[in-house]
Amino acid sequence: MKNPVKTKLRAGRVSIGTFVGIGHPDVTEWLSHLGFDWLLIDAEHSPIGLETIQKMIQSMSSVKGCVPIVRPQWNDPVIIKRVLDIGAYGVLIPWVNSKEDAVAAVRACKYPPEGIRGFGPRRAAMFDPDYFKTANDELLIAVQIETATALKNLDEILSVEGIDACYIGPWDLSCSLGYGVPPKWDEHRYKEAFDKVLTASKKWNKAAGMFATINNINWAIEKGFIFNSIDDDDTFLIRGAQNALNTIKGWTH
Repeated sequence: MKNPVKTKLRAGRVSIGTFVGIGHPDVTEWLSHLGFDWLLIDAEHSPIGLETIQKMIQSMSSVKGCVPIVRPQWNDPVIIKRVLDIGAYGVLIPWVNSKEDAVAAVRACKYPPEGIRGFGPRRAAMFDPDYFKTANDELLIAVQIETATALKNLDEILSVEGIDACYIGPWDLSCSLGYGVPPKWDEHRYKEAFDKVLTASKKWNKAAGMFATINNINWAIEKGFIFNSIDDDDTFLIRGAQNALNTIKGWTH
């Protein structure tokens, strides 16, 4: 196994992905050909099930430069194991608030002696005889920083060996800090949180990223975030349809 996203992040290079919540392999197939480094299949906030995730991952297999990452429903070793066994190149673990949470995430992803992942990489190893030898090093383990508690425990979380990246969930973080949604980008305390994540990530040599949009992706990169997603499939679909309708002259609905 060779993970081009980890290779980029290790070199300090920007890696861009997008969220996918529409549960159909056509979506991941189309998006994977556009130039994204990774697609994040979201099992936390979408109704996508494991069988569908596998089909979505399979639809990406013809594109070498774009890899599948999955956000599981929770920091649960059973869920994480099954996601990895069907071929995910990494996971984005939600709601990591402590060092213990980070340790649990790493142990769920790694084979012994580093972790507790049971051996049965059904699809992941089907065409990769070196999977077992390389998986512990090549799988991407990213944790979401999305609460005031996570900010408080940031140094402890990022000190955990095996964590490759941290990723800010701006909406949940804004809610946790008491600002609600949409995020209050002009609030000093909220903006400070992003600086704190960047400072800690540099200290512990971890990649930092965030959920970005077309409105702030360049701001994120210029600040130093290198593991970023831009928008999501729902937004692309709605925006594209709306833009098409907006070109029609003399028509009202």
